[in-house]
Amino acid sequence: MPTGRSTTLTDPAGQAEIRTYKGQDRALRADRLGTAGLLLSVLAASAPLMVVAGVMPTTFGVMGIVGQPLLFVILGAVLALFSVGYAEMSRHVHNAGAFYAYIARGLGPTAGAGASFVALVAYSAMQVGVYGILGFEISGLFATYLDTELAWWIPALAAVALTGALGWLKIDLNAKVLGVLLLIEVLLVVVFDVAALGKPGPEGLSLHAFNPETLTGAGLGTALCFCIAAFVGFEQSPVYAEETSKPHIVVSRVMFLAVGFVALFFALSAWALSVATGPGEVVKASAEAGPGLLFQLTESRLGTTFTDVLHVLFVSGMFAAMLSFHNVVARYAFAMGREGLLPAAFGRTNKGTGAPATGSLLQTVISVVVVLAFAFTDDTPTGDPTVPVLHLFTWMGSVGALGVTLLMATASFAVIAFFVRRGTAGAQLWRLGAAGLAGLALLAIAVYTVKDFGVLVGAQEGSVLSWALPGIIAAAALVGLAYGLFLRSGRPAVHARIGLGNEAFRLDQAAESAEAAIPAPRG
Repeated sequence: MPTGRSTTLTDPAGQAEIRTYKGQDRALRADRLGTAGLLLSVLAASAPLMVVAGVMPTTFGVMGIVGQPLLFVILGAVLALFSVGYAEMSRHVHNAGAFYAYIARGLGPTAGAGASFVALVAYSAMQVGVYGILGFEISGLFATYLDTELAWWIPALAAVALTGALGWLKIDLNAKVLGVLLLIEVLLVVVFDVAALGKPGPEGLSLHAFNPETLTGAGLGTALCFCIAAFVGFEQSPVYAEETSKPHIVVSRVMFLAVGFVALFFALSAWALSVATGPGEVVKASAEAGPGLLFQLTESRLGTTFTDVLHVLFVSGMFAAMLSFHNVVARYAFAMGREGLLPAAFGRTNKGTGAPATGSLLQTVISVVVVLAFAFTDDTPTGDPTVPVLHLFTWMGSVGALGVTLLMATASFAVIAFFVRRGTAGAQLWRLGAAGLAGLALLAIAVYTVKDFGVLVGAQEGSVLSWALPGIIAAAALVGLAYGLFLRSGRPAVHARIGLGNEAFRLDQAAESAEAAIPAPRG
């Protein structure tokens, strides 16, 4: 593929032409996703059924926060503020490296390099963590319905292989898979919500869970960490900007739709859980039943068949979340390879599907290694959730949530710096104010997360996990910053292009054209 001139190529399927200086293998395929496809792709990462069955009972039972529905409303407001500046930034920067590209354009290429490694580690951790709870749930289904003992890591590795295969396919096909699974999940949760509100517990249709007085206690900081993780996904919209039609419109639209949907949907579902058990009993019931609470409540209201279907869809919903995270990690790796932060091989796409194949393969290999590492250390009986759920899922999910929260906080301040440096801060004043407020709030949540990390991962007081696990994010940031400094001194041309994406190729083309226009010296 020639790289010395602009190249125009036609999609093998006869779709829109791709214009890129480096050629088709350095560009993600445009016009693959519209509003609906992108919305379904990012919402799949929020895994509605996993949050309702897993996160909510944990927040009620372990943290003792009855006001969880109100907490989702408050966090929705904070993330809506964040989206104001983030969405405006998405109109000016279209790059699959979303977070790190925005941070690079606002706070400088070195900061962008640090953010790129944090994003790669955080999203990888969140995806790999889900393999633990997925494998455990499938193992439970085999034990319940087939009377067969199956080690959790066997279905986990099978899921790794299937996710990796789908990661090589076209993103619009992935969006259809995610969309079907998501819509079924949402429908089933809505059916439960209606049934719970139609047949409330002994305290009736109480609104006590929305009382601000319920947001007290030592577990509030940890509950914030848990609940903000439930929103993860909406911020992925800009990652697909290069693959959407009209990215300056679609990306920001999807972001606000996703935040609004998640906040209202989870607030309603958390309220339904509190109504079904009674606000006075929800903490006790959640502590006793754990993730089984939802299934106990559906059994008594909707019957065995519905509950069995819910168990199966619980698994498929987790798979949808894994596929969504996998796609995001692959695109971050692609963007980093294209800009010299990873080897150049990561900056190429599959010629047949336009997918970032090497980045997808990287995430698959990482997943296999991590799952096997936890499997080899698991000496508990089959069916014991300690390693797959309490360790792999909880540890990795918490590390990922911390990383994403810090990225959102940093991106908020980067948005302000970007428009100030462009001299347009006055015209964007209210948006920059919203970004600043969101950045401060997110930074406070990140501080709470680190402070209570031992509680978050169930570690004993004084455990090394309290600092070692958040230290993974710190290490990723330091490695990225160190590499950014190395590039600034040793490869300044590469350093200058961090965050520019395909725009850098146009700069190269302009420079080559200028050189060609200079007459050669006569001998």
